[in-house]
Amino acid sequence: MRYNTLGGTGLLVSEICLGTMTFGGQGFWTNIGSLDQSVADRIVAGALDKGVNFIDTADVYSEGLSEQITGAAMRNSGRARSDIVLATKVLGTVGKGVNDRGASRGHIMDGVKASLKRLGTDYIDLYQIHGTDPVTPIEETVRALDDLVRDGLIRYVGVSNWSAWRIMKALGIADRLGLDRIASLQAYYTIAGRDLEREIAPLLLSEKVGLMVWSPLAGGLLSGKYNRDGSGEGRRANFDFPPVNKDRAFDVIDVMAEIAKDKGVSVARIALAYVLHKPFVSSVIIGAKSVEQLDDNIAASEVVLSTDELSRLDAVSALPAEYPGWMLERQGAERAASVAAPR
Repeated sequence: MRYNTLGGTGLLVSEICLGTMTFGGQGFWTNIGSLDQSVADRIVAGALDKGVNFIDTADVYSEGLSEQITGAAMRNSGRARSDIVLATKVLGTVGKGVNDRGASRGHIMDGVKASLKRLGTDYIDLYQIHGTDPVTPIEETVRALDDLVRDGLIRYVGVSNWSAWRIMKALGIADRLGLDRIASLQAYYTIAGRDLEREIAPLLLSEKVGLMVWSPLAGGLLSGKYNRDGSGEGRRANFDFPPVNKDRAFDVIDVMAEIAKDKGVSVARIALAYVLHKPFVSSVIIGAKSVEQLDDNIAASEVVLSTDELSRLDAVSALPAEYPGWMLERQGAERAASVAAPR
């Protein structure tokens, strides 16, 4: 297992992160998975045995049951709490009250206490805002998270599904006021959905913010289990998410299948390995319904893609040109060419 720093911090996280969205199966989340404690124990222990030290969950997953199962599985593994980097999230609806959602100081303070109780721990390594709250001022959210860091309830701050301008504004507020900076972004990124490369990826590299990738297999579409005619079994059959340009995705799958055959590995491993080769990626979140699936996905960390293979995959998955990207490239090319290439 390889380890990367989480953004500009000194925290080392495994490049494979175990996602626990499949734990529990309450309410809407039965569409994702409904693993009970015994299976979750085996998956968590199996991941830790393979060198994974990073686990991600959220307060809304299975209406809080995922956090309970995750915390119990960590304890049942026998591993020291300090050996595990535990991440969870707050923002979504967790009750019937009007303030039982969002990124306000009130909801964040209530949310962290509830998550700590469910997880059975006295601190959270990475606490993430699980989306955009258009009502709460960003400064209020940043100040509340900084207070939690100072109180020792959380150690690092993250966000999920934020736009580039919002991340940059939060970083500016933190720098101006001397508050704790955003360490990571959790976002959708896959070889079949490279939109993040337009604005967010350059921001992450510039500001040293780490990227945790969710759904790197596009909800299972890139697992190699689906056909162009729509046939196939898995989560996509019942829950067609995230949205993907299917024509482009299956063109990508065709190329990945050729590379996978040459290497004697699964198509899923190639899809994961492609994402892991990107310099702005800190960790890729995988969710598993079995130990066998877990082992296959973790093995993606051992796949090395050649320059030629990466070029083929880049070409077949290339994003269509959009403004201002094509103009920035056109205007900056001459200036960039005047700088001497590395020796």
